[in-house]
Amino acid sequence: MPEEVGGMGLGHVAMAAVSAEAGKTRFGPFALNAHAPDAGNMHTLLHWATPEQKEKYLRPLCKGAVRSCFAMTEPDVAGSDPTLIQTKAVEKDDHWLVNGHKWFISGAAGAKFAILIARTEEDPEVPQACNTGFLVDIPSEGWDILRDIETMSGSHNHAEIRITNLKVPKENMLGDRGQGHRLGQYRLGPARLAHCMRWIGQAEVALNMMVDRSLNRFSHGSLLGEKQGIQWMIADSTMELYQSKLMVLHAAYKIDKGLDFKSEVSMAKHFVANALGRIVDRAIQVHGALGYSTDSPLSGMATQAPWARFADGADEIHQWRIAQRTIEAYTKTGSVSSAAGDMPL
Repeated sequence: MPEEVGGMGLGHVAMAAVSAEAGKTRFGPFALNAHAPDAGNMHTLLHWATPEQKEKYLRPLCKGAVRSCFAMTEPDVAGSDPTLIQTKAVEKDDHWLVNGHKWFISGAAGAKFAILIARTEEDPEVPQACNTGFLVDIPSEGWDILRDIETMSGSHNHAEIRITNLKVPKENMLGDRGQGHRLGQYRLGPARLAHCMRWIGQAEVALNMMVDRSLNRFSHGSLLGEKQGIQWMIADSTMELYQSKLMVLHAAYKIDKGLDFKSEVSMAKHFVANALGRIVDRAIQVHGALGYSTDSPLSGMATQAPWARFADGADEIHQWRIAQRTIEAYTKTGSVSSAAGDMPL
């Protein structure tokens, strides 16, 4: 965030270094106030909020005085297609009246406000113009948290929320009417990369643990690290970590330079999420029963890692979009170069 709203003015490349280091421990991003969903909400407010909204919502969020949530996902429609959102906001006198159902709204319990995406247009010219963003103060009458949804790794404040006749003042509309889809995509682009930055830190911890175990565990006449099968695991993990770092740094560079970064972020999101799962899995294999037990942090990392493959866009959605951009690049220029990083190689 810029210094004028309480940040340090770091770019995305600098944040890659900070976030990767913070991601090495579960509490690192929270200690630095650079965690999801607040970090993504800060970017959204910086770009879309009015001066009054920035003063009321962005500045306290940057200071770490409050927490927030981003309420878009719904149980009855595909989360990867926001044009299907069913939560409706109807204009009434001096306010909007909102009714709907949200779930997996991370950080909702304890949040002081939400960025809510709701349908306001029934027959827009394009489907992507059907939604609008709103700022909802919490608590508010009609905003009811039903439960914390249990995941395979336990409870993590992923709330299910029922919205019933919720009144939102007109001045709390975020951005222009019908721009909720653009707002969400603007938020999710850098947010996807921020996840990758933190996943790199986790993957490096897992690889460090794998190598340490291989150098200290003796079995069948030699250390594990002297066995070719284990060395291949270490080599594959090292190459994937290296690829992950390069992809994230390049995408961050493009964001900082104001270049089109959509393909690079999609490719990084897909690759780093899958690399994390593979590296953690190999680390568990090298640790044996210890890695599978809760005596090691690897088991917790393993139950979290699958989430990376569908958070902020499922693998298959990113593959679809990457392919579309590659085909488009070739159709326009006769080369896939611009879709494959647009580098002088």
